[in-house]
Amino acid sequence: MPALANAHIVDWTRIDHVLLDMDGTILDLAFDNYFWKTLVPERYARLHQLTLDQAHARLEPEFTSTQHTLPWYCTDHWSRVTGLNMAALKREIRERITPIPGVEEFLKVVRDSGRPLWVVTNAHRDSWELKLEHTGFRRYFDEVYCSHDFGYPKEDSRFWDALHTAHPFARERALFIDDSMPVLSSAQAWGVGQVIGIRKPDSSLPERPIPAMRSVGTLTELAATIAAPRK
Repeated sequence: MPALANAHIVDWTRIDHVLLDMDGTILDLAFDNYFWKTLVPERYARLHQLTLDQAHARLEPEFTSTQHTLPWYCTDHWSRVTGLNMAALKREIRERITPIPGVEEFLKVVRDSGRPLWVVTNAHRDSWELKLEHTGFRRYFDEVYCSHDFGYPKEDSRFWDALHTAHPFARERALFIDDSMPVLSSAQAWGVGQVIGIRKPDSSLPERPIPAMRSVGTLTELAATIAAPRK
């Protein structure tokens, strides 16, 4: 469905908790796209003495078979599969880790509103720690919850059950924002009160539609809509 007018896309009077994805929501997905689509195939080809085409041909089935499962997000898994040290490789290019422009203002406004602010991510611990440290964004979040700590990816309703059991919150009064349709659908089906999609997770690519879901280009569009601090 078309994106709603930004002033009405979130009913802040019904929000107690704000849950944000990391990659593609607060951080530019251009880093991850470069890492997986360019750097990993290049280094894999070099390590295994393959052409780049041969490297892509070997890696693509591995990528496809694990998509939307916990191993897809696990740096240890991909280190075993490729023979590359994934955590070290990400640290090597950490200067490419950048926030989506304007997102920091949104984080500040949410903090000022008094609402608990969580990162809820599929990223492995060594990934999210590196990224939040590099950007300085860790200070904005009350908690960071990683799907690997619960045994299921966010695409699986059992993740939401496990998160809620360990860290109770009123699901009907929560806002969750993510750039992945399968994740958004999972959160919505589980009962998160308000779910918003991100249409431009990668600053180097055009916006893409998010059908049948409320959406914004980036979080900057929501900063001015946040209600005044609660008393």
